[in-house]
Amino acid sequence: MFTGIIEAVGRIVSTIPLQAENAGVRLQVHAETLDHSDIEIGDSIAVSGVCLTVVEKSDVRLSFDVSSETLSCTMRLNVAGSVNLEKALRFGDRLGGHLVAGHVDGVGVVKVFRPEAESHRLEIEAPPELAKYIASKGSVTVDGVSLTTNEVNGARFSVNLIPHTLAVTTLGALQVEQGVNLEVDLVARYLERLLPPPRVSS
Repeated sequence: MFTGIIEAVGRIVSTIPLQAENAGVRLQVHAETLDHSDIEIGDSIAVSGVCLTVVEKSDVRLSFDVSSETLSCTMRLNVAGSVNLEKALRFGDRLGGHLVAGHVDGVGVVKVFRPEAESHRLEIEAPPELAKYIASKGSVTVDGVSLTTNEVNGARFSVNLIPHTLAVTTLGALQVEQGVNLEVDLVARYLERLLPPPRVSS
């Protein structure tokens, strides 16, 4: 589990195809600014919202094996560029954001990204099947960052990004029509499961 509070911004430096056919790639991330002192092989790290397992490490790099399935349903894990990094939540840690599983539910598309007063307004169009889980003033994860929604209109939702968020995550470099990894609130998922199915009128 994660909290959506980004600890460092890393940079993908290589994607090496794994030997087995359609097995995916070994992702190497330069993560010098992330504290490596308590990271072990087998630990989970959220990379732009995607929970990955550390398979190799050095003082400045972390490596992960990423399946073809994960590559096909997420963004930016197979190209060079910056990624948000967060280590898994440990017992007793502060929960600064909200509970995040690191399982991307879908890819949204940036529709608006503009300055508004001292912050930025970000509007994202979510896949229609995810829209029902996104509520005004609720929680959503965008590229691994825990955010609170301001407004929801159909499949589109907006958030307000303060200067600190823009400075310490990759969200400051977003572009209109860019894809982003989305994870909806776990509570919304479980509530749907617990609710009785709708009655079908005869």
